[in-house]
Amino acid sequence: MSDLLGCYIDHQMAPPLAIAQLSAEVKPLASGLGRSGILLFATCARVEVYGEEAELRHVVSTIFSDFSFRRIEGVTAITRRVAELASGAHSQILGESYISQQLTKAIEFVSSAFPILQVARSGINTGRAVRKRRRFIASLNYDQIVRDIIGSRFTSGEPADRLYIVGGGMLGRGLISSGVGEPFRSTVVVTRNPKNLRKRLRRQTDVEVALMRPADMGSAREPRSIVVIATADLNDEYEATLQDALLRLEPRTVVDLSSIPVLSGAVLGKLNCVSTYDEEFVRFIEQNNRELAPKLPLVLSDIEASVRAT
Repeated sequence: MSDLLGCYIDHQMAPPLAIAQLSAEVKPLASGLGRSGILLFATCARVEVYGEEAELRHVVSTIFSDFSFRRIEGVTAITRRVAELASGAHSQILGESYISQQLTKAIEFVSSAFPILQVARSGINTGRAVRKRRRFIASLNYDQIVRDIIGSRFTSGEPADRLYIVGGGMLGRGLISSGVGEPFRSTVVVTRNPKNLRKRLRRQTDVEVALMRPADMGSAREPRSIVVIATADLNDEYEATLQDALLRLEPRTVVDLSSIPVLSGAVLGKLNCVSTYDEEFVRFIEQNNRELAPKLPLVLSDIEASVRAT
């Protein structure tokens, strides 16, 4: 396995929005690459590929044609990199937990016949263990940041109406399970596939939610409601439908967690909106990272020792 190679670009090497756009472009390639023994890990903050060097050459020149990227060579270096990712050491929000789940989902596309699968699994397990051992856990992860933003919009004791969560993927389901909808009289998940999502929610949470299709949203003004956009899986038609619905709904705030913000142009001027690029959101990230930064060297050294020992 000495000819294994990794190439990556992340939010520390290029503007985060540019990385998010590249990630959205290449993410559909994951299944086909996996059948060829190549692991593609594409999130809002990074695009990384791992596999045998001979298979990776053409892929790298295609994916990273407009970017400078870094190389990682060999089993040990790749295992260490994956472990660092899984621990949250390279996340925009240090110590966040979603990246470990994203890595686990990404390796599902890789055929078991290829050695990179074993290497990635080892890295994920190591990163998770070190994160737990060193308590490298974000105090202000996405769930808590959303909770704090919501709290800041209801400071006078008035009752909150409904919480709308757009998207039933990993992030959306995580928000539901975290209880972020507790201050509201009800929680509504906006999804194009209510039937499929209902089955998944039954398996993952006992929080009671209503399901709604995008076109059915916004039948009346709800100035005491909050909308959280928790999906990047939006085509042009879905975006247009959602924007029209939000203009009808007129919620108190829209929290847009999409790596490529959904709302733009004239719509932004008519709604109160917070995206992950806005100062209000960035302040939460900076606060969390200041708290965890002293632990980062310990996490990295622990991962290094753990990888060397295996």
